[in-house]
Amino acid sequence: MKEFKDFAMKGNVIDMAVGVVIGGAFGKIITSLVNDLIMPLIGALIGNVDFTTLSATLRAPKLDEAGEVVKQAVTLNYGNFIQVTVDFLLVALSIFLVIKAINKAKEAAKKPEAPAEPEAPAPKPDDVVLLEEIRDLLKNQK
Repeated sequence: MKEFKDFAMKGNVIDMAVGVVIGGAFGKIITSLVNDLIMPLIGALIGNVDFTTLSATLRAPKLDEAGEVVKQAVTLNYGNFIQVTVDFLLVALSIFLVIKAINKAKEAAKKPEAPAEPEAPAPKPDDVVLLEEIRDLLKNQK
């Protein structure tokens, strides 16, 4: 039980849970924005079209002699697909803009660091100095 408690109370798990809850609420806001504001405007611009009702009939419904539907029509509901695609694109754009703003705020919060002064080269060990002298002597003998 202690091991489970340690796992469940880790910061990452709690952060993820908070992110999921906030993400769900944010998704509802974006869905409302798209369904209630953006799509009606787009529909009005292209002739009062409600995207969710757009469809193509592949097979007409079958009716009996009384005119009642025996077999439902087969339709491709591409309007709903357009709606869901726009929803996704707006959610992705919103998340991108939020993350971009957070990154910009983080950069602004960083204090500019003063340029570091170049350090003096570390002294060479004696054996390296000796080898360099030998090398130089050999070069001069040729």
